[in-house]
Amino acid sequence: MFEYDYYDLPKVNSVTGEDGRRYYQTPDGKRYPSVTTVLGDRPEKKRAIYEWRQRVGEEKANRISTQAARRGTSVHTLMENYVRDLSEPDSSEMPTSLNSFRCLKKALDANLEVVRGLEVGLYSHNLKLAGRCDLVGQWNGRNAIIDFKTSKKLKKEEYIEDYFLQCTAYSIMFEELTGIKTNGIVVLIAVDDYDMPQIFMKSRGQYIEKLLGILNERTITSTGISAGVAVA
Repeated sequence: MFEYDYYDLPKVNSVTGEDGRRYYQTPDGKRYPSVTTVLGDRPEKKRAIYEWRQRVGEEKANRISTQAARRGTSVHTLMENYVRDLSEPDSSEMPTSLNSFRCLKKALDANLEVVRGLEVGLYSHNLKLAGRCDLVGQWNGRNAIIDFKTSKKLKKEEYIEDYFLQCTAYSIMFEELTGIKTNGIVVLIAVDDYDMPQIFMKSRGQYIEKLLGILNERTITSTGISAGVAVA
């Protein structure tokens, strides 16, 4: 079904910092925050989450967040097993996870050609970021960062820019570690009650400037001095 051409990447370990946040430790001992943590740390993101929790109430917000996290973890595990060796889940899985798996599987079977990395730990000394990418591969003839998401309802593109920024960061990290440019971004969202996922295909060039702006602003805020992060 798929061809496999894995790259030999240095191992990174996920660790929890004293602040309770996720970090990744590189082979040379440096510790970088995850890209999802950095994107979520922006004031406007924190404000939006706070306002949502106020609207729905703390108890309901906690329940929704916990359910979404469990479902996301389950679906990612099912997809990882399938991409690795075409393993199909058994009927003991939750129906929502099975439906999301089947939805995403259809898109992969139709478009994914080569697997270059699966659940890949990545980091960048230049960006001072790290993270774990769902899938690096060849999608319809183009090298791409591929990310799996789940949702209860259809997503509007203008509301999911962080997904594209996250994948842009992974693309830069992968190139720094391997020398291989992976300009394509593919975000697959399995939506409840839909047989096929939403498929968003982008180029990382659309988001590099915004990503670097966020990182530089974060540096200014934390140290008072801009690091001048740049990507060649």
